[in-house]
Amino acid sequence: MRHPLHSICPYFAMFPESFVAEQLFAYTRPNELVFDPFCGRGTTVLESLLNDRRAIGSDINPVAACVAGAKAQVPDLLHVLQQVDELEKSYHSSDHDAVAQSEFFQMCFHPETYSEVTFLRDNLDWRNSSVHRFIAAVLLGILHGESHRSALALSNRMPRTISTKPDYSVRWWKKHGLNPPRRETFKILREAVAFRYSRVPPRKQGVVVEADSRTAGDRFLNFQGQVSLVVTSPPYLDTTDYSEDQWLRLWFLGGAERPATRLNRDDRLTVVGDYWVFLQDIWAGIVKLLRPEATIVVRIGGTRLSKEDLFEGLQTGLQFAMPNRKIRPLHQGRSSEIAKRQTNSFRPGTKSDRMEHDFAFRLG
Repeated sequence: MRHPLHSICPYFAMFPESFVAEQLFAYTRPNELVFDPFCGRGTTVLESLLNDRRAIGSDINPVAACVAGAKAQVPDLLHVLQQVDELEKSYHSSDHDAVAQSEFFQMCFHPETYSEVTFLRDNLDWRNSSVHRFIAAVLLGILHGESHRSALALSNRMPRTISTKPDYSVRWWKKHGLNPPRRETFKILREAVAFRYSRVPPRKQGVVVEADSRTAGDRFLNFQGQVSLVVTSPPYLDTTDYSEDQWLRLWFLGGAERPATRLNRDDRLTVVGDYWVFLQDIWAGIVKLLRPEATIVVRIGGTRLSKEDLFEGLQTGLQFAMPNRKIRPLHQGRSSEIAKRQTNSFRPGTKSDRMEHDFAFRLG
């Protein structure tokens, strides 16, 4: 049975926890350390902790850092509910009465819901408090969604997986005569929190940092030379901009009121040569963390790269980044079709036969 913490908040590019579990059982023993340098919504981190492994992760996207961080350090349920109560009391005793200025926010949230959401936006110290981070992660998961189907979605109708652009959203809502529903944010937040604790959280706790993975070796000083297994899925060549896809959730975490073209220059890589240099820099950045005989498992794809191209590019990049290590492939790669929902993450105009491939390398 799937642990409810896995689905706390969607993230457009993600692999299933069953994939992570397969790697854990194949390449690690209990209490060994697992690392994901592109941790996204924290699937590797959480599944490792649930299976009695230690886990660390990094991601440069604040949404990923918040959600994965919440899964890495799950606070006591009572503390979370007490904090929600305190936040609600503070809201009602404050003079906070935010009014949406842009047409998008006027149509996205009911005025009272918008006021509650912006209060939480202003008062959740998610980067420094594990309790606040967990509350923020849960709220990110209910911030927008198909509100005609789910009473937990706070917004006007919108996909739960991605945040549609403001101008498009307004046109669509007007065309279909849709107004934002009144949602009682704190009440819904309690319901959503309780569901995430319907199964016992992991006993172990991990560490997630909001950082460029190329600096991971220096950000995890206490874990140098300890990582037995890397399980990761880097951004695929020709994928859309993750920060654009998650712009409304980024707004809730303190970002801009309109989507930025890019959160950072690595969110969309479209030049093949630059792509391999980028990944090579990642491997060089994590080498300090790896045990002498660590295993690296990579799920990767790209519409302009064949399976053979990907295998060669990964092996060459790893060897170049780790010249003092022997890089041995454990198999020639395992392929699967990308889930239909996730093919939408590729840029328009790229070919439709989209496959992803799993590769495993043993260091020596």
